[in-house]
Amino acid sequence: MKKVIIRRKEVLGHLPKEIRAAAKITIGSIYVGRQPLRGVEGEEAHKLLSGILDVPPGHEAWPRLEKDFWASMALKIPFEGKELDITVDEEGNPHNVMDYITFKWCKKHRQVAETKEEMERVGGKKFYIYDPERDLLKKNAKVKVGKEADKEFIKASADVAKMRRLIRLLSKGSNPEKLTDVEVENSLYELKSSEPAKFLKLALDKDLDLKAEIEEMVSKDVLRKIGNQYIYGDETIGENQNDTIVYFKNKKNSGAVNAMRAQLKTLA
Repeated sequence: MKKVIIRRKEVLGHLPKEIRAAAKITIGSIYVGRQPLRGVEGEEAHKLLSGILDVPPGHEAWPRLEKDFWASMALKIPFEGKELDITVDEEGNPHNVMDYITFKWCKKHRQVAETKEEMERVGGKKFYIYDPERDLLKKNAKVKVGKEADKEFIKASADVAKMRRLIRLLSKGSNPEKLTDVEVENSLYELKSSEPAKFLKLALDKDLDLKAEIEEMVSKDVLRKIGNQYIYGDETIGENQNDTIVYFKNKKNSGAVNAMRAQLKTLA
């Protein structure tokens, strides 16, 4: 069974919380142009509304009754939210037609957001759709990222040099060379735990070594970084990090790259 809950924004005011909680706020019908907002249209409307309106599709009264149906559409939202059953069978037929129609109407309504985050971010949104299944999948995706990050941390912990490279890139301005091996492992574990997705992406990055080398060059003034640009001497070698990586990989630039590396080695 697939269910969603239409929830409302909590409005703080001078009234006691108990009174605000007991109040039912209504999502009312709105007009788009000269027509009321329709949750379903065309053949889908004919199929779903045929058991609700008093006449069948094609009847001369159908357009008027259909318009009246949407013009009178309203949904009261109590404090705990309004649950809607939007389950459909294998052929796409809803178990609860009215709940399904209401859901489709809410999805199009300008006051209803897809998520709580969207409601809080976008002006004019007073309600949002809470989907327990979507929330569960979202949380599970985070769990899976965390598990993969743990696996990559275990691999990296066997290579102190790699851990230092990861710290350099994950913690801008840090100098992992000054940390003991134990401090390196502890620091990387904290960075992995606070931002697992970022850690995982970097740990799997095929250009990790090169990126860390470039940032070390910046930290030791072999390269200068102004905004996003990377500069060697008076030459801009990259408008951003990706451009700079391309520069380092280009065999035509091997002379300059070797000179940078030799300079970096003297500063180690």
